[in-house]
Amino acid sequence: MAPSVSRRSTNSFAKTVEKLLPEIVPPLLAILAFLAVWQLLVWVLPTQLPGPIQVVKEANILILYPFYDLGGLDKGLGWQVLASLQRVAMGYGLAAIVGIGAGLFLGCNPVFNKACDPIIQLLRTVPPLAWVPISLAALQKNEPAALFVIFITAIWPILINTIVGVQQIPQDYTNVAQVLRLRKKSYFTKILLPASLPYIFTGLRIGIGLAWLAIIAAEIVMSGIVGIGFFIWNSYTNGLVSEVIVALVYIGLVGLALDRLIGWVQTLIAPES
Repeated sequence: MAPSVSRRSTNSFAKTVEKLLPEIVPPLLAILAFLAVWQLLVWVLPTQLPGPIQVVKEANILILYPFYDLGGLDKGLGWQVLASLQRVAMGYGLAAIVGIGAGLFLGCNPVFNKACDPIIQLLRTVPPLAWVPISLAALQKNEPAALFVIFITAIWPILINTIVGVQQIPQDYTNVAQVLRLRKKSYFTKILLPASLPYIFTGLRIGIGLAWLAIIAAEIVMSGIVGIGFFIWNSYTNGLVSEVIVALVYIGLVGLALDRLIGWVQTLIAPES
């Protein structure tokens, strides 16, 4: 009995590895090829940019000890990322609440939507860095100013996609609701919100990416705060390019994780979207 169970578990493990190999091997080979080309270009071309070997040598403490803390701003990249993520969570959370709420309202009210559309289209094109001096002038402190930059950057895709989602609800759904004389609450929970969810989550996924970009830009400009953006700027001004490159890897990985997180939440709430 025991050998049979062991054989089945071995076969199951082998099948799992066989399924995962096509998913793991191509990206791994692509990463190795990218690192090899990068290293060759550094050896061949006259550049001050360090290659991957030099990056690992010079920034090995950041790689091996991401959560070291020597006090003040001298912290590992793990703490820097967590500080930035905390700001993103607050600013993005507020943007999601306001964006979805305002989007549902404007989508259901064409007159208000037409009145507000020029303002929305004007403000959504303003880059995150352009909001930094405005937020600092209005709020006077780095922390709330950074939160405002995240909020004002992330809200527009959430707002616009929510409006579009409401506008794309088939007229037949509305006609059925009128025939059945559904109450506003029932119409909202059974028709309006479920039909709009795919568009809402599209806006949320775009918004989280913009929020992560915005906090990096805001922290670079707003000196003296713990965060990955300020870490990058401080490392650059001190000539520590290897540390900047390691921080960029962290930024990319966290951004990918945030996007996948919103996608996972979407599969839980709106699996058919």
